[in-house]
Amino acid sequence: MKLPVVAITMGDAAGVGPEIIMKAMADATLYRACRPFVIGDRRRLETAAAIVGSELRVRALAAEELIETAGEPGFVDCVDLGLIPAELPWGELSATAGDAAYRYIELAARLAMDGLIDAICTAPLNKQALHMGGHRFPGHTEMLAALTGVDEVSMMLTAPNLRVIHVTTHIGIIDAIAKIEPGLVERTIMRAEEVLASSGLTRRKIGVCGINPHAGENGLFGQGEEAEKIEPAIAICRGRGLDVEGPLPADTLFYRAGRGDFDMVVAMYHDQGHGPVKVLGLEAGVNITVGLPVIRTSVDHGTAFDIAGTGKADERSLLEALRQAVELTVGGRRRPPPPATKTERH
Repeated sequence: MKLPVVAITMGDAAGVGPEIIMKAMADATLYRACRPFVIGDRRRLETAAAIVGSELRVRALAAEELIETAGEPGFVDCVDLGLIPAELPWGELSATAGDAAYRYIELAARLAMDGLIDAICTAPLNKQALHMGGHRFPGHTEMLAALTGVDEVSMMLTAPNLRVIHVTTHIGIIDAIAKIEPGLVERTIMRAEEVLASSGLTRRKIGVCGINPHAGENGLFGQGEEAEKIEPAIAICRGRGLDVEGPLPADTLFYRAGRGDFDMVVAMYHDQGHGPVKVLGLEAGVNITVGLPVIRTSVDHGTAFDIAGTGKADERSLLEALRQAVELTVGGRRRPPPPATKTERH
């Protein structure tokens, strides 16, 4: 079977992206699973290689050539856009690095939309640097939606024993509450159902978080958001035959999901969903964008400016994101997102 081609975008060059890429590409099992190459900057990768003590050789080739030849162990193949000056400091905000991070994603999205690669796996970018570079997106998720012509997507995080899909993501909590409405909640639940169904699960039980403590406790807390914004969506989805429960208090819902009572949790806002996943360990978390016409996975951590350039960054989240990107493809054909664990709970 022909191995899938996966483009790894370098992310913010001032962050840990180049280092974790060089560490991850040293894993021999990666080349038995896919044909990876990097869209980024050759010199920055070589600098990162020296920092982490890697003996891998960085080889710069044109995108069209890499698509045919990528995947030789001992080499890190790179589409070198040449956007990063040699003197760019590590761990500092840079408009140059922010613009470059966008350019890497822009090329990856075009290659994926043209059917030339099978998946995109993204190293972290810095949102402030992205904005300084002239690209006003809240993050990768929204950027990829715009680049692929999709109006609405969902962020899904996976970790051992847990899957979480988000109704809102990179906006403030007050704005998130205002944005949440029955139609958006309904569409998010339906995307969760589609992910689970396409993963082959026979049981597809979805738990939906409330917004307020205790999910409002029958109107005791909040301004009736659960009844106004969430319950109508759940009723519609149940009417379609979905196995949906909620709105439920988030604290107990995540506990129950972790022990296997639910196959997916629908979180209402960013920190509600991200917190439990990150407690399970940044090295285990993976970010998957649901609803794109291309496959995209990502590390579930940021640019870590505090340790960038020191060689201390952990590559395990990137390796897990690459593994899941591969599992989403079979010989270049898209496949649904994989389960959070290798052993399914039914």
